[in-house]
Amino acid sequence: MARLERARTQFGAGCGPAKLAHLVALEGARLESARAVLLLHEALVFLRAFPDDRAVLEQVERMLAGFQDRRDARRFRLELESSGVAGSEIRFSFFGPTASWLARRCPRELAIDWPEFQERDRLEARLELLVAWSETPAIDEGDLSLRDWIDRLKGPAETDGTFLVRRFEALDASKAVRTHFFEEMDVPFVVSAGPRTPSRTSSRHRRSRTVFQTAPLSRERPVLSREVLRPPRSIRAVSRAEGEELADLAREAMVTRSRDLDAFMHADPRDARIVDCGGGLEFACLGVLPERRLLLEAVYGFLTLQSGVPTGYVLASALFGSCEIAFNVFETFRGGPSARVYGRVLAMCRALFGADTFTIYPYQLGHENQEGLRSGAWWFYEKLGFRPRDAAARAAYRSELAALRRDPAHRSSLAALKELAAENLYWSLGAPREDVIGRFPLDRIGFAASDYLSSRFGSDRERGERVCADEVAGILGVRRWRQWPAGERQAFQRWAPLVRVLPGLEGWPRGDRAALARVVRAKGGRRESDFVLRLDRHRRLRNALRELARRPPQNTRGGRTGSDRRV
Repeated sequence: MARLERARTQFGAGCGPAKLAHLVALEGARLESARAVLLLHEALVFLRAFPDDRAVLEQVERMLAGFQDRRDARRFRLELESSGVAGSEIRFSFFGPTASWLARRCPRELAIDWPEFQERDRLEARLELLVAWSETPAIDEGDLSLRDWIDRLKGPAETDGTFLVRRFEALDASKAVRTHFFEEMDVPFVVSAGPRTPSRTSSRHRRSRTVFQTAPLSRERPVLSREVLRPPRSIRAVSRAEGEELADLAREAMVTRSRDLDAFMHADPRDARIVDCGGGLEFACLGVLPERRLLLEAVYGFLTLQSGVPTGYVLASALFGSCEIAFNVFETFRGGPSARVYGRVLAMCRALFGADTFTIYPYQLGHENQEGLRSGAWWFYEKLGFRPRDAAARAAYRSELAALRRDPAHRSSLAALKELAAENLYWSLGAPREDVIGRFPLDRIGFAASDYLSSRFGSDRERGERVCADEVAGILGVRRWRQWPAGERQAFQRWAPLVRVLPGLEGWPRGDRAALARVVRAKGGRRESDFVLRLDRHRRLRNALRELARRPPQNTRGGRTGSDRRV
């Protein structure tokens, strides 16, 4: 096992046969610790993503297919809890959409983790909302514990976890309210092993091509100014069925690592693509459902695939030719070609969104994130060319550079890294701009719409949106907008208060007003990336948004609030 662990990241002449010999020896071996079982599992998953040759691939696939039946895997099943290894349980407080997905996928395996449930009183106080009216006398007068109530209410063939999830789904409220209500409960779940329980052992996109790794893994840092101009090999639209497969694969990758990601929870299978970067590296590109889209930025989640195996994920937020990037490599695959993959991420975002400026937000750098802090994430991005723009962060950076000049062996302390990680880092293909994510004051746009709705409609925001939508339809020359697809109608109504406050709108040429209507429709259309590109091309709209962002909002007493950052 130790020899395989040392050899698994080595590639080239003679490496494949050596690995194969280790694998054959381990196939029938009986490992004596949970750690050794997990090391073998991770080596197999790694080699499924980076197989040397056909013989290694076939051996790895055979061992993965039978992994949960290994005697040692069964013996250490409890110690392997929440590892994502097939045959082990998963424990986590999943958000509502992920819990609903699990209740559909493996309803018999989803249960409430009662010993870990801290918010029982909150749920018990609202239990009457989850039952029929004819049951309320029992809820009012009966003296049962919450667990006993749920056991009594659920069906005989239903688990308590699946029952609870389904009752929240049936609440007489909007989807957003139901989701928020569920998340207040912070329900811990346990997913027991079953035929459809998510696992990392077999996780793979079956339509991806396997590419053999015949040369050493590249660990060179790319030159970003060249790398971002080298487009992906292809960007392939996928069918809805394949989009569903990719969304499920992304959710599975999160569930088996005890995580949740909004972009994957709310993935829209219609807005799914495969970005092929060559060498077996692909990204499953997933947009979010129209009702979950932000007003201005477009958010996409990307599952990183190597020969179809999930190896990490990317979250990108795009606006005005800029992208905020969150980049994560799953632990099994760290120490591999991370810098090369990151260069491909930026090139992909340039191809999809026309981005020329990229930013990393503080959490990714280590702000309130011990893992990012201790891994030296800030210096990973600095070495690629990212730099701070905030004055205090620039001063801290200069101080660390001076320490390095005095002592080349200097390493930044945790305190110094915390100071460095407090602000965004930026990299631009061209001259630095201020109308980019992280610098552009998006709150000013929301304040402008809020002030307008408050002054005209007060508490009746719903009427305000309807009235504004009708007025905007007249200004833009839009007819029969209520007959548009649901996502486009919703986007039009959501954008209407903002459109009403755009400076000088009535004086725009007819073509620019018609183009604005197309921008808004694209926000609720099939691909949100179309919205990004249309917005960037609409110069009058971008200038109007900049002007709005320069106006400090009025507070309730008629004064000013918000920052005075120039745009």
